[in-house]
Amino acid sequence: MIDIEKKIYNPPFKNITPVAILYQALQPPIINGIRKPMKSGGYSDSGADIAYTLRSNGIPIVAPIDNPHPSSNIDWVFPDTKEGIGSAIAKGAKTIWANTVLFDAHPLNNTNILNNVKVVGQLPEATQKYDNKWITNELIRTYALPVPHSILIGYTSHNGIYGLNDLTPEVLRDINFPAIIKPIRGRGSQGVKRVDSIEQLKAHAEKLLSSGNVINGQRYSEFGDSLILEQYLKGEEITVVIMPPGMYDIKFKDTKFDDYWHLPLVKRFDHHDGVMPYSGVVAVTENSTLLSGLEIQDPAYQKIVRDCERVGRILKPLAPIRIDCRRVELGKPFFLFDLNMKPNITGPGRPGRNSQDSLVSLAARGIGWTYSDLLKNMLRQAWVMKKLIK
Repeated sequence: MIDIEKKIYNPPFKNITPVAILYQALQPPIINGIRKPMKSGGYSDSGADIAYTLRSNGIPIVAPIDNPHPSSNIDWVFPDTKEGIGSAIAKGAKTIWANTVLFDAHPLNNTNILNNVKVVGQLPEATQKYDNKWITNELIRTYALPVPHSILIGYTSHNGIYGLNDLTPEVLRDINFPAIIKPIRGRGSQGVKRVDSIEQLKAHAEKLLSSGNVINGQRYSEFGDSLILEQYLKGEEITVVIMPPGMYDIKFKDTKFDDYWHLPLVKRFDHHDGVMPYSGVVAVTENSTLLSGLEIQDPAYQKIVRDCERVGRILKPLAPIRIDCRRVELGKPFFLFDLNMKPNITGPGRPGRNSQDSLVSLAARGIGWTYSDLLKNMLRQAWVMKKLIK
């Protein structure tokens, strides 16, 4: 776990200060041989949704140009480089919305750049640590929370990783087929596949393990030298959005949450070969819906939201996180199988973007929040990085 108490504090939310939105321009670093895949456009689409919607609701926005065009993503957002952050602050931004993938060496972690500027987003080092799906699930498991059975696989057996040719029935006894293969540091459903036999397992694993790229003359493995092989959960899938403690506006009334809490649950359906398709291919409005009041009475739902709130207390995120959960079959308990430190925050509002709901904004609708209500309540949780005393 990462100690955040010595690093941040939440300033009083009195006057709304000018906000600048960052998008991902920086390639993530190679961490233990793995580079997290970048999204095309670097989340500039959701960044523009955020900026446009906030400005439309009277929130002062700092943009790279004076008159950003509603349909141009890049008009609304600054690159997450040292120069981009500096430019946003020089133009008057007092709050930086980190709509990007963060890591320990990210420029946002430089308090000399921020100089008490507020931040919406996670601590960079927390994102780097918990973006590792294996580390996160193993940590959650130590708290006796329900996580699917899983092992690490690679070309050869070493350091707790099972080689593809060493996957005996005894090794696979708690997983069986079908099973799920997924990258340790993935994005969306990229690289995730259900495999129904040892032959399919080896073929897909070899495809991912051999996948590489060259950046600045350096070759790296796109998915690293190991993958997660996980128990396949064929039952219902839901998404739980966990919000940090703070003061929120719910139904025009300030409501204080002293602990982590959840937005209403979202049910997923229409999987492709057992895996939810990436939202850039199939809009979440086509395969996701809020659970009904009758469904939520199922004790399994009540337990899983308590489990997810407990994850919040363990990881201590400073902004919303999304936890995807599935169960083996109807009537059985849910497992937490995927945690996202930076969930997608697209939303309707800009011309031509009315179908661009995200799972978070869909969940927020369950408590009566519009997309703009969600963004303004996230803005209320902005925090300031304290300069560390030497």
